[in-house]
Amino acid sequence: MTRLPASLAALDFRLPAELEAAEPPEARGLARDEVRLMVSHHSTDAVIHTRFRRLPDFLRAGDLLVVNTSGTLKAALPARRADGEPFALHLSTRLPDDRWLVEVRKPEHGASKQYLQAATSESYHLPAGGLATLEEPHPDSLGAIVPGHARLWIASLDLPQPWLDYLDRFGAPIRYKYVSRPWPSAYYQTVFAAEPGSAEMPSAGRAFTPDVVEALLAKGIQVAPLVLHTGVASLEAHELPYEEYYRVPDATARLVNATRRSGGRVVAVGTTVVRALETVTDQAGVTCSGSGWTRLVITPERGVRAVSALLTGLHEPQATHLAMLEAIAGRRHLEAAYAQALAGRYLWHEFGDLHLILP
Repeated sequence: MTRLPASLAALDFRLPAELEAAEPPEARGLARDEVRLMVSHHSTDAVIHTRFRRLPDFLRAGDLLVVNTSGTLKAALPARRADGEPFALHLSTRLPDDRWLVEVRKPEHGASKQYLQAATSESYHLPAGGLATLEEPHPDSLGAIVPGHARLWIASLDLPQPWLDYLDRFGAPIRYKYVSRPWPSAYYQTVFAAEPGSAEMPSAGRAFTPDVVEALLAKGIQVAPLVLHTGVASLEAHELPYEEYYRVPDATARLVNATRRSGGRVVAVGTTVVRALETVTDQAGVTCSGSGWTRLVITPERGVRAVSALLTGLHEPQATHLAMLEAIAGRRHLEAAYAQALAGRYLWHEFGDLHLILP
């Protein structure tokens, strides 16, 4: 298994609770594209503070934005164990054999917390006669947090209707404790969402609106799609990311290669896009089409080969995604940018502000 560099622990900081976005910007009286945007250039350490709707001002003709078109599932289900005790089940990833990777959680203060005492063959009753049976712990999850216990389980689901219809009827978007109340599913979809499959929203794309996309295209900035279905990324621990399904179309691969050849910048919209593109890019920097399951973890030691820039949210202290950001921007610049984000009172998480990292 790829390990994060031990030095990553140095990128630690205190995230005040008031900087965790507790509600969508729409609830704060803002349009989606009015969230704040921090633009930082890692070659000069210059940092600019602006609003997301000005994104086209910081890109140029010939640049390529690569976006994730995965839609967000209503992946949280109410559940009860055989003894009647209430639980929540978070569906993470649909596996090729139609089983699921799931996380068992205990309700707490309107949200839920990890439950690490689940056991093989336990069954959880779901709405309308559905049933989830834990078959085995995910191998990489066993002992990752507590010795002998797993966060993620491989489970079989017995549902009374097709799984997507079932989730749409009985599920809800996954919500962590910093989000103070439930929000409709529409708040968890991006303008690019076309294929349901992500347990959690590819949130770097959330601030895009049709007006922003139109302005980008008018400036000669192309937009190319790919799919990476995100699994759960529980905030209580920062394990390495698990396997996720991706698909990079041939047209997108060709655009990435052509952009790099012509001197344009390949701007990944989200860490999911970086993971997918880097999975199909060889050591010479040539990107190919492809699909499958990726276990790739981007570290400073590995570096990046396809991506020139990144649009992303702000990540928690010691989060594994910070290793990817360090691979793109370098440690010194990342520390400087995050210090400015904290001083500037930027908001974290899926309903928060964004960071554009440019060369």
